[in-house]
Amino acid sequence: MRWWALAAVTLGTFMTYLDNNVGNVALPTIQRDLGLTISGLEWIVSSYILVFAGLMLAGGRLADVLGARRVFLAGLAVFTLASLAAGLATSGGMLIAARAVQGVGAALLTPTTLSLISQIFPDPAERGRAVGIWSASGALSMALGPTLGGLISENLHWGWIYLINVPIGVVTAGLALWAVRPAVTRVRHSLDLPGLALSALALFALTFALIEGEALGWGSAPILAAFGVFAAAVAGFVAVEARAPEPMIAISLFRSRVFTGGVLTSGIWTFGVFGIYFFSALWLQNVLGFTPTQAGASFVPMALVMGVVAILSQQVSARLGIGRTVALGMALMGTAIYLISRVGAGAGFADVAPWFILYGLGGGLLVPLTSAVVSGMPRERSGVASGVLNVSREVFGLLGITVLGALLTARQNASGLAPLPAFLDGYRFTLVVAAVVVLAAIPLALYSLRPQQAPPGEPQAAATPETVGSSN
Repeated sequence: MRWWALAAVTLGTFMTYLDNNVGNVALPTIQRDLGLTISGLEWIVSSYILVFAGLMLAGGRLADVLGARRVFLAGLAVFTLASLAAGLATSGGMLIAARAVQGVGAALLTPTTLSLISQIFPDPAERGRAVGIWSASGALSMALGPTLGGLISENLHWGWIYLINVPIGVVTAGLALWAVRPAVTRVRHSLDLPGLALSALALFALTFALIEGEALGWGSAPILAAFGVFAAAVAGFVAVEARAPEPMIAISLFRSRVFTGGVLTSGIWTFGVFGIYFFSALWLQNVLGFTPTQAGASFVPMALVMGVVAILSQQVSARLGIGRTVALGMALMGTAIYLISRVGAGAGFADVAPWFILYGLGGGLLVPLTSAVVSGMPRERSGVASGVLNVSREVFGLLGITVLGALLTARQNASGLAPLPAFLDGYRFTLVVAAVVVLAAIPLALYSLRPQQAPPGEPQAAATPETVGSSN
């Protein structure tokens, strides 16, 4: 029964990941069909991220108060119905609105998955294997998403990139109702409404500033105001949480070397992943001349290698230790990103594939990082701690797109070259920057994920405490 429950949780995660990966290749087709501007096209992606990141901590808190199973099912229902609306949308406004509602569903669904895995698998060894399988679903979505997006955009109506979520959502809901047992007790008893409001305001303001900063100008009044609101909301959040009887986030959580370092390292990893996927899809089609299907298929070997290594990564970390395993993964990813930047305009799939595969090998080794953060979560903060981990990924991923996008645009405009050579020059420059950022996480991983020193006379502890997550 436990493994069927894991299948339900994994399918829910797979659906949200697939939705992210399937759409990028199809965006040009959507733009032509709905007559969208570039700004409208960006909001198809960013409306989802804006709501998802802004409400994810709230989703984690609701999981702690109402139960992870209940919130998981609610998020699954919202996401599935919003996917149906997105697939049937007939205008840009309808599609953007449906994508925003998808963000609500994902914000409820995503923070509960790690809590449910901790509940289903209290044994640390089994939990590590379960997290590996759960993480492999993300890699599988990376393999299927771009390929499906390319096939659909070339052969079917683009709406099917969202409609495919509907049968997956129905099957997942049925499996979860049968296999995931409801909780007997609740972890928390209050919603901490001031904390919820301030955290959502801070994340909304930051996400808006990152999305619109380049278009409106980083020094413009709306962007400066958004950053000001973000800073004020964060300060207010810290002050409120310090006095709350049941704070949404225990500030002491960030005193944990493993938790704080793990969250930052995971964020840096996502910075590289989002940047690679978003800009490489454009590079493959606009510079190398791949069709949408060919561009999507180019990611398949990388994602399959990542999925296989994700399952085996627990064995690697048992030999090397979590810190060294994660550092090795970051080193392989950073090297791959740099080598991709050396690929010229006349390249084909054989020139790209080795470095994509190397990137997948490194990415798969990052799975023990998630396991370390999960194992370090106190029982009473499981849902929100999962939310913090996922929020860091979304925000850093958004940084990967916006910051690298701003660098690419600036480099492209200053090059004085024709459009395609200018894009290639900007793309290669931004990949070098991304490689440096990813490689900078190596010392962070080695420091924060190193084994804890035990008192004299006692055996050395593992890199993370073997605590169990939420019982919801």
